[in-house]
Amino acid sequence: MAEINFDNIRPYTEVEAREAILRITEQHEFKTILNYIFEVEQHEELTRKAHNAKTIHEFQYEFMKPLVKKILSNTSKGVSDSGFEKLTPDKPRLFIANHRDITLDSSILATLLVEHNYESCEFTWGDNLMVSPFVEDFGKINRMITVFREGTPRQTLLNSKKLSAYIRKRIYLDKKAAWIAQSKGRTKNGNDKTDIGVLKMLTLDGKENLFEKIEMLNITPVSISFEWEPCDTLKTKELFISTKTKYVKDKKEDLNSIIGGILGQKGHIHLSICNPINEKVKTWDPELPNKDFFQNLAAVIDEEIYENYKLWPSNFLAYDLLNKSHDFSDRYNKETQEILDEHLRKTFEGIEYQEDEKELVEQLFLSIYANPVVNKLKYNFPPDRP
Repeated sequence: MAEINFDNIRPYTEVEAREAILRITEQHEFKTILNYIFEVEQHEELTRKAHNAKTIHEFQYEFMKPLVKKILSNTSKGVSDSGFEKLTPDKPRLFIANHRDITLDSSILATLLVEHNYESCEFTWGDNLMVSPFVEDFGKINRMITVFREGTPRQTLLNSKKLSAYIRKRIYLDKKAAWIAQSKGRTKNGNDKTDIGVLKMLTLDGKENLFEKIEMLNITPVSISFEWEPCDTLKTKELFISTKTKYVKDKKEDLNSIIGGILGQKGHIHLSICNPINEKVKTWDPELPNKDFFQNLAAVIDEEIYENYKLWPSNFLAYDLLNKSHDFSDRYNKETQEILDEHLRKTFEGIEYQEDEKELVEQLFLSIYANPVVNKLKYNFPPDRP
């Protein structure tokens, strides 16, 4: 494997991380995080533990784990998980996950890995999300792999090849795990779908055939579900505007989505480790054309995510409302209806629309919650009770 300089995309080394820790704990953004998330009496101890951390693992254990758990304690009704028994420390892997929240999806996985006595994983983050030097320090100390989004077609290809080579190196040679979203950006309409472009990027490096390249990555899908989407208003707004014109993201939108995702109420959360896909891929025709190979690969990942996606009362209610049915009326109650009505009211308040467009806004909002049920039914997976 040819030597490539990964300095502009890799996370911090241990030496760089120690320097970054000292910078982070002196910044006003660090104090702002403490003020938003923790009680005042905890600030001194947490600052001391973060400042004194000598390694990335120590920083994550002493500060990041309490931070994520406190955020979830403040804004959710608890996190459940399943499938961690499928992981083995001697088999590094690439987690490919559905993507619902900018920061929490990978943060929750990292925290659960530590709780289940596994090493945390590296994760990809778009360079558009690095809105300040503090955020860049904070990301890279937490094993962030930078994904460069903009550039000429040639630059984009070169960046993709470098990212492909880095992920391959970390998993196959360095025996480290990594996380990547199944598509660019968060799922907006609740219909989790793997982008074939992401899969093609993963195979750009190396001289092996496609089957061998994918096997080397040991792809393991991850499915995460939130009972209530903390950014459902912002997502509905984007979907609504996109029905009329090309959506242009506001400069502060990513930051607003990060804050909204962290501070918004989420109800229950479930993260499931799905079955690694290598065994299924091995059964395919070795002469499969490349186009069919990638389509099959995306379909297998989607199927695992749909099967392991945990449905909540909000999903069943939205499905019935959208379809004017009572198919799942025994799986939600008046409280679910009241919370959904409040989310919908805030969505109407947060979007500029004409009166004859109100029904469309409501349908787009409901689809965010209903589509996971649609996907379960499409694959004939039983929509288990929440």
